Amino acid sequence: MPIVAHSALPTFGELAAVGEDVLSLEQARHADIRELHVGLLNMMPDAALHVTEQQFIRLLGHANRIVQVYVHPFTVPGLVRDDAARDHIERYYTPFEQLREDGLDALIVSGANVSNPRLEQEAFWQPLLEVIDWAGDHVTSVLCSCLATHALLQHLHGISRRPLQSKRWGVFAHRATRPGHPLLRGINSRFDVPHSRWNEVTSVQLEARGLQVLIESTEADLHLGASADGIRMVFLQGHPEYDTVSLLKEYKREVGRYSAGELDQLPPLPQHYVSESAARLAHRHLEAVVAAREAGRPAPPFPEDELAAGLDNTWADTAKAVFANWLGLVHRLTDVERGVPFMPGVDPEDPLGLRTDRPHRPTAPTAPTAPTAPTAPTESSTDHHPGREPHAT
Repeated sequence: MPIVAHSALPTFGELAAVGEDVLSLEQARHADIRELHVGLLNMMPDAALHVTEQQFIRLLGHANRIVQVYVHPFTVPGLVRDDAARDHIERYYTPFEQLREDGLDALIVSGANVSNPRLEQEAFWQPLLEVIDWAGDHVTSVLCSCLATHALLQHLHGISRRPLQSKRWGVFAHRATRPGHPLLRGINSRFDVPHSRWNEVTSVQLEARGLQVLIESTEADLHLGASADGIRMVFLQGHPEYDTVSLLKEYKREVGRYSAGELDQLPPLPQHYVSESAARLAHRHLEAVVAAREAGRPAPPFPEDELAAGLDNTWADTAKAVFANWLGLVHRLTDVERGVPFMPGVDPEDPLGLRTDRPHRPTAPTAPTAPTAPTAPTESSTDHHPGREPHAT
């Protein structure tokens, strides 16, 4: 799906410069192709703010070519920002109040860094819930990443994430548990996904709440889940949006923190990520870093280029396919009028017709057989919050 450069956000020009399919606003206005408006709630810290835009916008752009995608980055209060990040947000991001008025067809919610033991203690918690509660009634589908998944599962289903003994960090083998699900059409049954987190929710926790588990791993547990209807809320615990070098840059940052005395323990290499020769190089460099720290000398330069040369990307194709399926389903279900989440005839509580716990309703409008016979009014799409349970916090 071509991305439309509808604002001066630098990410649009940068993606176009490396060959991504980006239309100017003038080109888009002269093309007879339907629009989809996708919000990107970017809560990542300043150092990752820009690259997170690139990663998710690139994935949306790699979907099929049936619509033009307008991506609207925005953020919420309660996140610590430096002057440069605040200026970037003020210049290029859309206030949530404006998006709420204009409407969105789909919403992506990024992860975030936390500084408190419980999510509800974070300053961004209530502003995030305001967005999610609005989106549950007015947006066709919400796709959450990592910490956002933990936050939504806690808020909507009372599922609390659990701390891990050590960081889940690396590239792990996964398999599709429901290969016939519409979100998984055309993907391999086995593939890899990057993970980078200190906490987790499990497949067992989701299934106990009647939610769908779509992709999981023996080592890393849940990667992809969905609300009981299969589309209104989509939960990612891994990071399919990651670039090939994303984990390497995280590792470089941790080595730098150790060298500066911010960490007492040596950072491990991300699991299943680098080749054997690259691992030997990384270990030799780490030994040199330890020696330099003990002698009070500057650390040797990090061998980023040498390590990057031996990396393989074993997750991008699957990520593109899942995002293409997701956006294709949004395109199929959402009304052509912006701000109306479903076409007439689509059941907001069962848009794909997959639920077996309630009577089947048609998921696409059908032509009337008699022009004089009025059709029954459809159930309002703004009266139901997908998957909310009575005990949700």
